[in-house]
Amino acid sequence: MTQVYFDHNATTAVDDAVLEAMLPYFRESYGNASSGHSLGIAARRAVNYAREQVAQAVGVKPAQVIFTSGGSEANNLFIRGVAESLKSAAVAISAIEHPCIRRPAQELTRSGSKKWQLHQLAVEVSGKINVAEVATLLAGVQPAMVSVMLANNETGVIQEVAPIADIARTQGAWMHTDAVQAFGKIPVDFRELGVHAMTLSAHKIYGPKGAAALIIDPRLPIKPLIYGGGQEDGLRSGTENVPAIVGFGAACELAVSRVGTMVAHTGALREHLEQGLLAMGATVFGQGAARLSNTSYFALPGIEGDTLVVRLDKAGFAVASGAACSSATPGKSHVLEAMHVTPILARCAVRVSFGAGNTIAEVDAFLATIRRVADQLKSMSVVLGA
Repeated sequence: MTQVYFDHNATTAVDDAVLEAMLPYFRESYGNASSGHSLGIAARRAVNYAREQVAQAVGVKPAQVIFTSGGSEANNLFIRGVAESLKSAAVAISAIEHPCIRRPAQELTRSGSKKWQLHQLAVEVSGKINVAEVATLLAGVQPAMVSVMLANNETGVIQEVAPIADIARTQGAWMHTDAVQAFGKIPVDFRELGVHAMTLSAHKIYGPKGAAALIIDPRLPIKPLIYGGGQEDGLRSGTENVPAIVGFGAACELAVSRVGTMVAHTGALREHLEQGLLAMGATVFGQGAARLSNTSYFALPGIEGDTLVVRLDKAGFAVASGAACSSATPGKSHVLEAMHVTPILARCAVRVSFGAGNTIAEVDAFLATIRRVADQLKSMSVVLGA
């Protein structure tokens, strides 16, 4: 059975053009980028070119791009690396951040000789942060660091990062945004956002897993998490993953060239999907806010999300009941909790995230399948609250 893939917020297939760019660096040009011979020099040139591609994609200089092994490492590098450079202070994050921001921020308050305070920026029922409330909170706590994701991985809700960054700068805070889910789906410009640091990841934009970057303002005080040979300007030691970095650069170039087409294509798919879902009585989370065009996070009241995901998988559709990176706590979404969604409705949540290859015909087949599966579960009394 051919699987229809509706889980592009979790990861994407490597684009053919990206794979073609990567292949020579597995066999022919396999040198260590720190070596001084011709194979090493070729690898270094490839890494430098990829750095230029990533930098150009978000409007920065190549020296501002620090390659990491993934978005989680890049986010940890900001939170923990900047914390190591500062005195005891406060850190403010949104209540809907990815665990790789939430967890290191929480750990700052639990360990080490420096004592940090953690403050959370609340979101409204739509999933958006109230910028006016941010100004009040930050003025009261005067944080040293602030991190607000550009677009949420579950709901797709887009945050107003630029005005929040203005407020953070006024308070003297270092501002970061996790743009992993947003990049490639909306235009992303480092300077326009007004941040001091930004996280990107290759595997969300048809690039390989194992390559990401922390984009930094040169003035950002930051210490490395990994010490060794001093790669990445001393901020991330370790032999560079040249094929993955090359693929990351190629994927960034493609993402920028395709973003307009991607928005139009996936937006049409989402509109068609949600019309069908709302006709079935579904709740669409974040519906009243600006969202990524490819993302629909919904619930059919009474139908448990995990059960529906399994049934849909057997029927040939790959979707998610939450965030793939949060599988340690299945059935529980801190994002929906922050949005004041009732626990029983949150248990019904399912996420669909479209990609370039999806079609209206697939959406029609999905709607027919979900209607059939939901009817079956109701007939079997497999309904929450029944």
